[in-house]
Amino acid sequence: MAKVVDIRAEGLAQRLEGYLTGWAERSGVAVEIWALPARTVPRVVAQAVYATLVEGLANAERHAATHVSIAITVGASGLRMTLSDDGAGFASGESGQPGGRGLVAMRAHFAEAGGTLTANSIPGSGTTIIGLIPA
Repeated sequence: MAKVVDIRAEGLAQRLEGYLTGWAERSGVAVEIWALPARTVPRVVAQAVYATLVEGLANAERHAATHVSIAITVGASGLRMTLSDDGAGFASGESGQPGGRGLVAMRAHFAEAGGTLTANSIPGSGTTIIGLIPA
């Protein structure tokens, strides 16, 4: 499970950019950043996003991704995070909800901030994680 980091709400974009740069160099996985939040968000939201992103990137690396794309936007309706990778992917469980420990942790992080998180995956074609936290 990803370690919860105390992030000042106004520093989320900078913290994410620094983490992504270091992670890409260490892992060798290409990172494409489409958007990072330009607005300040509540601390609980910043921490949920950071912890979820760290966990999602660990999953992408563990499951042989060579490329990840990230978009985190904040608008009037709230925050939306999308993390897509080209890794191994996986099949949904019996409940229709995929779920290893990483996904369970990511869902819990978003739930703590009042949000939801879904995972869409195709075996052999990668995974897309979408998290929403209403304003």
